[in-house]
Amino acid sequence: MSEIAGEAWRKYLIQLQAHPLRTKAITAGILAGFSDAIAQKISGVKTLQLRRLLLIMFYGFAYGGPFGHFLHKFMDILFKRKRNSKTVAKKVLLEQLTTSPWNNLFFMMYYGLVVEGRPWGLVKSKIRKDYPSVQLTAWKFWPIIGWVNYQFMPAQFRVVFHSFVASCWAIFLNLKARSTTIKQA
Repeated sequence: MSEIAGEAWRKYLIQLQAHPLRTKAITAGILAGFSDAIAQKISGVKTLQLRRLLLIMFYGFAYGGPFGHFLHKFMDILFKRKRNSKTVAKKVLLEQLTTSPWNNLFFMMYYGLVVEGRPWGLVKSKIRKDYPSVQLTAWKFWPIIGWVNYQFMPAQFRVVFHSFVASCWAIFLNLKARSTTIKQA
């Protein structure tokens, strides 16, 4: 069994090297799907909502993976690939003041408008009510992850690591963004 896992990991690394954007997008989509399946089960859904799952996977594939890919490329250019503590602190601060608020807001809008199909007025009201606590919680959690990511992860694994942790964060966001709990038989 470990030989199969080792071979799969080797092939994944080859794809990550040969096609980094595509591999990161697919990885983010799959992880987003897993996190949504878990969030659905936690929220009490009896039968997995396939449409919702696919829309969340699409979000990870079309936005999460590519956004992370280009963000980390930009950060490496902006900070000249430095990894000293001062530079890592600057990267984390920049990320937390810019992309963190945007990503949480964008996910809540996407979830309300696209996944739930709610009108803009309801989505805006939900965001007004929940966004401040979501962002404050993010600022308690993500700086540590950002520090670990920029300090210890090789550049090629930063998006993958971030996507993995984001899949856990997405369970929280899914549950927070959800307007109503729909339990299906």
